[in-house]
Order: sequence, then structure tokens, then C-alpha cells
Amino acid sequence: MIYVLAVSAALLAAAAVLTLVRIERGPSMLDRTIALDTFTATLVGAVALEAAWNRRTDTLPILLVIAMVGFVGSVTIARFAAVEPEEERRIKTREEVAAEDAARRLAEEAEESAIERAAERAAELEAAEGATGDATIGHADTILSSGEDTAESEPSSDVGGAR
Repeated sequence: MIYVLAVSAALLAAAAVLTLVRIERGPSMLDRTIALDTFTATLVGAVALEAAWNRRTDTLPILLVIAMVGFVGSVTIARFAAVEPEEERRIKTREEVAAEDAARRLAEEAEESAIERAAERAAELEAAEGATGDATIGHADTILSSGEDTAESEPSSDVGGAR
């Protein structure tokens, strides 16, 4: 049993050291996340090895908590990393955030003013169509009334008699 314990401890120590190197070097956040998950699994293995050596069962809750924290942490980091574009994986300065907010507000204001101008233009077009329609009707009344005058002088007129 002592040989199995020694070999297992040596392999877990080597895995922990290599995992810490990967956490330090990266190169990306996802590589570090995977390395952190691997380190958590190595830590669970080390605690389980210690529990087996000392024949203790009271470390089982510790194993479960470490495993759950490692899993939830890895899933959370992976979720946020998957949504973020590559250029946004760094922390922005206050000036950069303020500039982005100002640009967003300016774009919203421009969109609102464009909507207002379109509504005003639509109202102008409706008013112009209404005025054009009234002028056309007025012009037709003028033609009809002039036709009535000629219809009264001429007995055979069908437009003047209808009015």
C-alpha cells in the first residue's frame, strides 16, 4: 500500500506543478480555465488520497465542496468567455467606457432625430396630398360650374343636368 501511495502522490504532485505552469503561461483565458479545472481535480485527488491513507470518511464533504466549486467556476468562466469577443477580453479603462457610452448615446439621439424627421416628412406629405386633393376637387368644381353655365345655354348637356 505504501508504494501505491507514494506513486500516486508523486503523480498528483507532478500534475499540480504542470497545471500551475499552464495557469501561469496561458496563453488564453480558456487555457487558464481548463488548467484551473485540472488543478481542482488534482486537489480533489490529493484530498482523497490523504483520506484513504488515514482511513477517514469525514473528508467526503470537503471533496464534494471542492469538486462543486471547481465545476461551477469552470462553467461560469467558460460561459462568459464564450460570449465575449476576442478584443473585449481585457479590462477597459474608465475613459474607454465613457467614450463608448457617449458614442452609444450619440447614436441613439441620431436615430431618434431621424425618426422624428421621418414623421414630420410623412405629416408634410399627408398635408400636401390633402391640399392637392382639395385643389383638384376645387378645380373640378370650377370646370363643372363653367360647364353648367354652358349647359344652361345649350339644352343637350348631361354633366350640367346631373348636378
